[in-house]
Parts: sequence; C-alpha cells; structure tokens
Amino acid sequence: MSNFTRRNFLQVSGAAAAATTVGFGHSVLAGSHGGSKGKVVIVGGGIGGATAARYIKYADSKIDVTIIEPNKHYYTCFTSNEVLGGNRSMDSIKFSYEHLKKMGVKVIHDVATVVEAKQVVTQKNGKVTFDKCIVSPGVDFKFMHGQTAANAETDLPHAWKAGSQTMLLRKQLESMKDGGTVVISPPTNPFRCPPGPAERISQIAWYLKNNKPKSKIIAIDPKAKFSKQGLFVQGWKKHYSLGEGKMIEYRHQTAIEEIDIKTKTVVAGVDEIKADVLNVIPAQKAGKIAFASGLTEGDWCPVNHKTFESTKMKNVYVIGDSSVASPMPKSGYACNSQAKVAAAAIVAALHGKDAPHPSYVNTCYSAITPTDGISVSMVYNFADGKIGKVKGSGGLSSADASEEERKRTVKYAHSWFTNITADSFGR
Repeated sequence: MSNFTRRNFLQVSGAAAAATTVGFGHSVLAGSHGGSKGKVVIVGGGIGGATAARYIKYADSKIDVTIIEPNKHYYTCFTSNEVLGGNRSMDSIKFSYEHLKKMGVKVIHDVATVVEAKQVVTQKNGKVTFDKCIVSPGVDFKFMHGQTAANAETDLPHAWKAGSQTMLLRKQLESMKDGGTVVISPPTNPFRCPPGPAERISQIAWYLKNNKPKSKIIAIDPKAKFSKQGLFVQGWKKHYSLGEGKMIEYRHQTAIEEIDIKTKTVVAGVDEIKADVLNVIPAQKAGKIAFASGLTEGDWCPVNHKTFESTKMKNVYVIGDSSVASPMPKSGYACNSQAKVAAAAIVAALHGKDAPHPSYVNTCYSAITPTDGISVSMVYNFADGKIGKVKGSGGLSSADASEEERKRTVKYAHSWFTNITADSFGR
C-alpha cells in the first residue's frame, strides 16, 4: 500500500467500485466468449443503456447489441449543476457513442415509440426485433400551471435533462440584473437526483456571490425535508447567507399554486413572488415509452430485483430512473449499477445459465462550492426477493469534516465523474 498514492486512488476508485460490486464477474464471463447468437435491443442511450451495452459486449462480443437513441450525444445530469455555477463547460458533460460503436454496438438514432413482444417499434426505422430488450428511458414530467414541454425549451427551463435547457437556464442567470430574484421549486418525491435541487441552489448561489451579490434565491419546496439537508444548511450558512431576506431563503412545505408565465410570477401560500429567473422542477414519472408499452404500475415500472426483468413483460428489462428499485435512489450511479445487474442476467440467460446473485452500489456527490463537497453512499444486497441496504456499509459526510476533507471530496467527485462516464461510454 506504500506505493498506492492518493492520486492512484482518485484515478481508479470510481471505475473499480463500479465494476466489481455488482456481481458482474467470473460466473457470467466464464465460457461466454464461445459466442451467443442472441440479439439485445436497448431503448435509451443514457448511463443505463450505454453501460448495459458495453458490459454485454464485454461479456460476449458475439451478442448482437443495438441501442435506439434519438440524440447523437448524451449530456450527463450529474455535474450539470456545475455548468450553472460557472465551474464546468457543457462540452465536459457531453459524450458520444463512438467507443461503443468500436466495440461492435449498433446505434440507431431514432425515437422508439413502443416495445411489443420481441420487437421495438421506431418512428423511422420500422420494427427492430430482439431476444432480450432493456428499456432505460429516464424520466418524464408532470407539468402543471401552464408549464409545458414546449415552454420549458424557451421560457421556463427545468433543466432536469441536461443539454439545451441547462444552457438556457445559465443564460438567464447571466442576463439577470444584480439584485434579481431566482425562484427554484424542487419536485415532490420520488425524483431523479442528481442533478439535486439543493446542489443547484448551491451552485447558483456561488455564481451570484461572485457575479451578482445583491441577488437572492427563494426555494419553494412542497417537502418537509431533503437529502443531506443538515450538511447543505451548514454549507449555506458558511459560504452564503440563509434566511428571510438573505441570499438563500428556503421555504419548506410550500407549494406553487399558480404561475403567470408572462411575468414569471408565482403564487405560493399567501405570497405572490416575482422572479427574474424561474426554475420550477416538475414532479416526475417513468419515461413515455414505458407507459406506451404497458410496463408501468402507477407512475413507475415494477421489476424483478434480481435481474431487473419487468414483471409486466417477459424478456424486457427496465433499469434506471423508471424502475421501482427502492431503497436505491434514482441516481446515475444507481443506474450504472442496475445496468450491470441486468446485463449479467441477460448474458447468463442467453447462455442457458441462471442469473448471478447481484449486489448494487450508489454514491451521490454534491458540490456546495468548488472546494466544499459532501457525499452519501450505500451498498445494497439482494435478499428475500428484494433489494436491501447492507448494514454498516453506508456513509455520509461528517458535519465536522475539515476544510481539507471537504476539498478532497470535490476531487473525489470529479474523479468519480471521469471514471463512471468512461465505464459507461468508454474512453
């Protein structure tokens, strides 16, 4: 261990954790390269879809793997808040499918409209047949009070899918006068995180502090509490200011009742608040294709937690934000972990083997400032037919952590970002 430096750890920790803690090991890989003729179609080329494609090909290069994804590039939701804070460029969160193509993964840039028995129907490429199908569509939104998918692209960006809306929200912050008001409304549970609302508040506060210090943020949250709340509150008090009339004002158990889109005025409780920048993050549900394909119960998709095969449709696996995988959060790391569980199960099935016993992992990092980071992590197991937390495996940043520890956490977060995106999309 004397030669294992901190830099070594930062470089390898994310990829090592992602690759070794989910049961995607020798039991699946042994003998797999003999060559299966199975065909796997993956709907959605985000973290879940890309990871699954890569690991299926890694296990057996002879398996025919096709991703159906309308966009030619993917922008990660995690770390996208740093774009808003001015601490990261859009290009740094942009990834292509070129490395996957070099592995032999076929990529069809098209919209998948429905999954049926043994085929996926697309808008332009007709029907694509499969033996196994992975659906990783992310989330869709429950728009209210006049907010729509269309005006989210022009006036009221929620920026909960990174890309054009992230840049639109950033430009709105840049155009806002010093002394302006940013209104942020976090969604009800459950929702995709990251990007986390509290981290977004932190990053916007960082931008305002350094560029428009007379400005303020008002958060209007229907929930009574949020993840890592104590640590965020501690950070806000230290780096910004918190409370009524301060840079950050946080209102719990308050919902937006009306929005005047023209004037960006919201009614919340007894107050009418005029925003210069309005960021209302809608409540969420499974991606549109999940509903069209009959994969949902309520808002989300029930799955077998050992394999992530849908309980509604045989040979179809739902991973990531759309799946019911509690107590795992709807995070990018959880999605990466679930993709490997599903990939291992599919490779095993195509080789006539039982699915390996899975385990799962998650870590969520948040940057309060560029040098003050916090995190929460957990390892999960599969027992009694469901996912459970491994006792004693989790961790939350300490409120007593030194400044150096907090600074290292940001470095760990950025190293994790580098490793997990390479693990999903390749280098």
